[in-house]
Amino acid sequence: MKIIADQAIPFLKGVLEPFAEVCYRPGREFTPEEVRTADALIIRTRTRCDSRLLEGSRVGMIATATIGFDHIDRSWCAAHGIEVATAAGCNARGVLQWVAAVLTTLARREGWRPQERTLGIIGVGHVGSLVKSYAEAWGFRVLCCDPPREAREHVGFLPLEEVARQADLLTFHTPLDDTTRHMASQPLFERMKPGAVIINSSRGEVVDGEALRHSRQRWVLDVWEHEPALDPELLERALLATPHIAGYSQQGKANATAMAVAAVSRRFQLPLEGWFPPQVEPSTPRPISWTELCRTMPQHYDIEAESSRLKLHPDTFESLRDNYAYRHEYF
Repeated sequence: MKIIADQAIPFLKGVLEPFAEVCYRPGREFTPEEVRTADALIIRTRTRCDSRLLEGSRVGMIATATIGFDHIDRSWCAAHGIEVATAAGCNARGVLQWVAAVLTTLARREGWRPQERTLGIIGVGHVGSLVKSYAEAWGFRVLCCDPPREAREHVGFLPLEEVARQADLLTFHTPLDDTTRHMASQPLFERMKPGAVIINSSRGEVVDGEALRHSRQRWVLDVWEHEPALDPELLERALLATPHIAGYSQQGKANATAMAVAAVSRRFQLPLEGWFPPQVEPSTPRPISWTELCRTMPQHYDIEAESSRLKLHPDTFESLRDNYAYRHEYF
């Protein structure tokens, strides 16, 4: 059995070697020639998995150590018998804590309290549900939009346009597909309050960057259209800007790797389904008050310093991301 894995996936080396030949490559350098003889791929978003890479190969499983899957042509894979597994939910608490850092920073800079702001959440899945629960406990008025969940569950979520109209802060936690690409664009911005804040840590293409530049809104971005080539004006004017690392926590990365290993183990009947990186302490979720959050967040995550680094050196986007010191989840 042969596995090709992205060499930047943490905690993976040595885990599968007792059961398979494992070749590690930079994610952007997977080639059809190498992949042809592989049984499984373990990847990140850097590897585009489509017919150009996979045609004629014996690959039966692709496990991506990411929550997103827009880098995988799932229709082509399904038609050719290739199972695809994602790490959905792996970094939800890491993204929650990134959002918390954004909110506490803006509150301190602008002098408001949660009770004075309406937070709109677009996409109420693994991440959005956590943001909703904590934000309500902190005192925000929270409005939610999730059309697929609303259609299934009838839970009272509002249409996108209504959430946008009322929100002071609008945070996106959606996958990228044909329904969400540029869902935040000029028509939506025109419905929003002038100066309302767009927060995007989902996928860069969810927000129309050109329309955002010409809007009356302000923004905080972790993800960007055309990464790693950032729009200079979007970067300069961002209230906070980070290099696609919202979910980069120790526990989130450990979860992602463990989920990829479990998927490969199920497919090929390896005895590793319960494996978790022994060097990482699992998360211990707990409630946290707004007062404690404001007091403790700077010592756990200095988002302003990170934003300054990216703004000063936008050409280091990929380096900042690839060499990131994973944050520790502390609530």
